[in-house]
Amino acid sequence: GGRVTLGGDVSATFCCTDSDISTSSVCALDTGFFNYTDYEHSALRMIRIDLTAAVRATERLSFLAEVRTEDGGRPQPYALYARIRPWLSKPVDFQVGRVPPTFGAFIRTTYGSDNLLIGYRLAYQYLLSIRADALPANADELLRMRGRGWLSNYSIGNALPDRGLPLANAFRWDTGVQVHAGTERIEATAALTTGSLGNPLVHDDNPGKQIATRVIVRPLPGLIVGASGAVAPFVSRAAAESAGAGSSISSLTQSALGFDAEYSRGYYLIRMETIMSDWRIPLVRTPAIDLPLGAHTFLVEGRYKIRPGLYAAARYDHIGFSEITGTTRTAEWEAPVARVELGGGYSILRNLMVKGSYQRDTRPAGRTQKLNAIASQVVFWF
Repeated sequence: GGRVTLGGDVSATFCCTDSDISTSSVCALDTGFFNYTDYEHSALRMIRIDLTAAVRATERLSFLAEVRTEDGGRPQPYALYARIRPWLSKPVDFQVGRVPPTFGAFIRTTYGSDNLLIGYRLAYQYLLSIRADALPANADELLRMRGRGWLSNYSIGNALPDRGLPLANAFRWDTGVQVHAGTERIEATAALTTGSLGNPLVHDDNPGKQIATRVIVRPLPGLIVGASGAVAPFVSRAAAESAGAGSSISSLTQSALGFDAEYSRGYYLIRMETIMSDWRIPLVRTPAIDLPLGAHTFLVEGRYKIRPGLYAAARYDHIGFSEITGTTRTAEWEAPVARVELGGGYSILRNLMVKGSYQRDTRPAGRTQKLNAIASQVVFWF
């Protein structure tokens, strides 16, 4: 009777890569970890299963959940929240629990059927060398980790090598309270959550909270314009205390501002997004790190429908970083990275799609500095 809705999304992705590190394997691994969502899972070599459920308890109260498993691992709750509509006559709702991301447009299009290509946008997937549980003591330490987001290590906090954080995490949702209101022309969302943009959490590891907002405007048919903002302490309490900055932990923040647009007409669809983010970390030893640590991204992607069920797509993506000065050199604190991806998809059935793409990644530092990948994907949803 419409009170319970079940859905699912299943995707299987495989790729062959060729990097600037010689290998005898025909389909080598991504030795530069350009496409890894963490140290173990590559977005281009993954079997992912999502199961979703929505239960409408009353006209004012609903419960929504999503469980996800990757590469046969243990199923994990991706989303679990209650949606409350206090006024049936007003387009306002509150969401409490592990809620959908507020910042940015791409996180709402990460499912296989919505993503134009197979890879993900760099800002939401690429692992930077910065970590929440470990901090560099000076500029030289940070510069040594350029291009090492897959396994970086520092002398302050957790000394074990581990993966870094993306600018905005597309693979975990944050926990807290979110309010949404909107009409056909304009929507606004605000949220108070436990983690940060790059490190969503269920249980917070510091005393601060994240404040995030997003506004969407539809001024013309086919045109969507959005603006997002977020700020939160991101350094863990243990790392801040190790650096002697436990009393100022609330000032060790990640702040971000983003703008995006989408325009569709006829056979065309074009999307653009830019994000600017800053991180503030403790100053411990010389040579001191120039703060804040900045990052800026730019993306443009598009799709053209060749015929019913068949389309071609392309994407250009880039992340750049601010400069810091070490003992012997001045350079961007993280290795800038660029991604070009070309491909397309074909719908065999309404809910069964196959995709293919060619991706090229480049950066001037790290274990691997160039990567060419040919990927294929099958997506089924219901």
